[in-house]
Amino acid sequence: MNKLQIIALTHRNFNFDEIGKFHLDDSVRMDRLEKLKSKLKINELMYLSTCNRVEFIINSDAEVNQTFLESLLSEFISQESLIPTMRKIEIFSEKEAVHHLFSLASSIDSLVVGEREIITQVRKAFEECRESNLCGDFIRVLIQKTIFTAKKVYTESEIATRPVSIVSLAYLELKKYISKQPKTFLIIGAGKTISSMLKFINKNDQHEFLIFNRSTEKAEQLVSQLNLKAKVFPLAELGTTNHEFDCIVSCTGSQDVILTKEKFLKINPERNKKLIVDLAVPNDCDQKISKELNTKIINVDQLKIRAEENLKARSKEINSCLAIIEKQIIQYYLAEKERTLERALSAVPESIKGIRKKAFKEVFVKELETLDPQAINIVNSLVDYMEKKYISVPMKMAKDIFLKETSK
Repeated sequence: MNKLQIIALTHRNFNFDEIGKFHLDDSVRMDRLEKLKSKLKINELMYLSTCNRVEFIINSDAEVNQTFLESLLSEFISQESLIPTMRKIEIFSEKEAVHHLFSLASSIDSLVVGEREIITQVRKAFEECRESNLCGDFIRVLIQKTIFTAKKVYTESEIATRPVSIVSLAYLELKKYISKQPKTFLIIGAGKTISSMLKFINKNDQHEFLIFNRSTEKAEQLVSQLNLKAKVFPLAELGTTNHEFDCIVSCTGSQDVILTKEKFLKINPERNKKLIVDLAVPNDCDQKISKELNTKIINVDQLKIRAEENLKARSKEINSCLAIIEKQIIQYYLAEKERTLERALSAVPESIKGIRKKAFKEVFVKELETLDPQAINIVNSLVDYMEKKYISVPMKMAKDIFLKETSK
């Protein structure tokens, strides 16, 4: 039996450092998920990870109970953290899960309402899991309808007329502290978030950049793609020498602090007033830098406050979006029931072919031996015709019955 369940750790109940413990690096993600799927005996598994949520979309016969959750969580956190984490986790089942996923992809459940980026993240997460055989046809139908619904919401409502992502929110904050004069930015990381941020910053092509990244090759590619005036350094060299800069922008996938107070003092020994934009989850920059030195840090937790203000401003659109979602949930269940029927009937052709084979090889083998080649051809043609009809007729009848039942 296909049973949809979603285990969600989101910005509503968790801070970003807590969510960060459940993020999986690209290099180990699929192997970890495959082991998790096998360990928990899950039929299909999809893993969604963004800056403000981690969600496990599950198709399983098993109930997501305390034992199931403990087994899942123990793969990520310590024993003493299990109970506090379990109390804050949200679990959605069946229709409630569909509603949650549709709302999520439509950005209603996003940290920043109207953020279109989430639809791409959902699609990419599904494609990665499908390519690794973590999920199959059940989740495929669900995600297909999820994407369709999200596009419909964006098209038929004004929820995204003022789309604001975490990156653009960060840039709007950054603009308050920098003048129109060219600046030197010290950049830590070279991933997608940094790339998006640099597209905003580089609108003034007079800015200069000092980019520190584990892979200097990846950083050089970013410099080339965005046509930046930049120097690239290995991340290991951060904090070894003094650098002239105005602002720091950081976002890496590290689970540990990248910019410590000690390293910051080495790159800014004169303790000049600086600004740091830390978009990493968990944070890249030690909070002591803000508390003890002449520096302001803008991080994702602070941006959440602005996001909540946006949510209030766009709340008028949410009801119309929810109306669209409710209608699409009905359409999803119709599509899933029809697909369930198709899955069940997919065994019919093979069953009929098996009957034919047995008839020719066992039941009527002696009688067939008495026939001449022309008669054998006629029998084959007759059975071919009957086989096709026996395959198509019951499938058509079943679909007709299904359509009549659903139209009542």
